[in-house]
Amino acid sequence: MFQTAPISANLRLPAALRQLAASVLIGISLISLASFPLRAQNSSKAAKAGRKLVRKVEPVYPQDLKRLNIGGTVKLDVQISARGSVEKVEIVGGNPILADSAARAVKQWQYEPADGSSSILLNVEFNPRR
Repeated sequence: MFQTAPISANLRLPAALRQLAASVLIGISLISLASFPLRAQNSSKAAKAGRKLVRKVEPVYPQDLKRLNIGGTVKLDVQISARGSVEKVEIVGGNPILADSAARAVKQWQYEPADGSSSILLNVEFNPRR
């Protein structure tokens, strides 16, 4: 009868093109599975109390995602101590790879001291065109 061969046996692509295709598929999978649109907002006790950001560390943008034009917004729930240091960062939403980078950076942020601890809902933007 009919004999079928795997598609890969009939299709000979250069290694660089196969690698690019795999990277694009991974990127599309990450976006479709883990990202969702978020609007910029800073609504919390910390923002309402006027808690000022004293030191900000920018997140590292993973080069593979930037090269593939994969960006988005990462939503974080940040707990700030009375002394102004970031005590806890919880990832609420966004691309998991970008979220990890954003959380590592935000843990290094420093706010001005206050009478007590507070929390803030924070959005971190990753734009591959910047």
